[in-house]
Amino acid sequence: MPREEKKKSAEENEKDRSGGISRREFTIASMAIFGAASVGEGKAITQVANKKLAQPGIASQATAKLPLTSSARKISLTVNKWKYEVYVEPEWILRDVLRDQLGFLSIKDMCNGYGACGSCTVIMDGRPVLSCMTFAAECDSATIETAEGVAVDMQDLIEAYVMNHCMQCGYCTPGFVVTAKALLDRIPKPTEGEIRDALGGNICRCGTYTQHILAIKEVTGNA
Repeated sequence: MPREEKKKSAEENEKDRSGGISRREFTIASMAIFGAASVGEGKAITQVANKKLAQPGIASQATAKLPLTSSARKISLTVNKWKYEVYVEPEWILRDVLRDQLGFLSIKDMCNGYGACGSCTVIMDGRPVLSCMTFAAECDSATIETAEGVAVDMQDLIEAYVMNHCMQCGYCTPGFVVTAKALLDRIPKPTEGEIRDALGGNICRCGTYTQHILAIKEVTGNA
């Protein structure tokens, strides 16, 4: 039986067991809602920032206001095609600003900021970077893409991840997705060796490594 027919058959069996909805359909619907919510959130946060930046530290009404000192400076960021302005302290890292100030919750922290897991990966100015190892103050005028943006702009990659069961707990998945997207932007048809090399800095405690390779190959037509 062809691979695609096997997937469809497995999905139908799953739907029968779960009352009419498969895990694939649930995940895709969740990603669609998640992406739409992040776009809407971008508008709201941008409006708040534009109106209230005269009051230091207010970038979003949805997050707690962090205390600022006289050393704080205002930076501008373009995240998932939306522009933000936010005040940051010299020691603040990009991961915390994106998560806690701007609300991009796909960015994770598995290794407690040691730059050892890849779960905080974002694309900055076309390159994958570890946001836990990047000072926010050094990112003024940067263009950043998170997993929320990938979910909107590269749905074929998300579909491939779902169909190839690339997640179990899902905690590391956003970092893998962002790293994969950065690879495909740079090399549209990577070899398996190039895929392995690109994903080498991302850790999955559940051991889904081989599935990520299959998903990326599927997107490029090399499956």
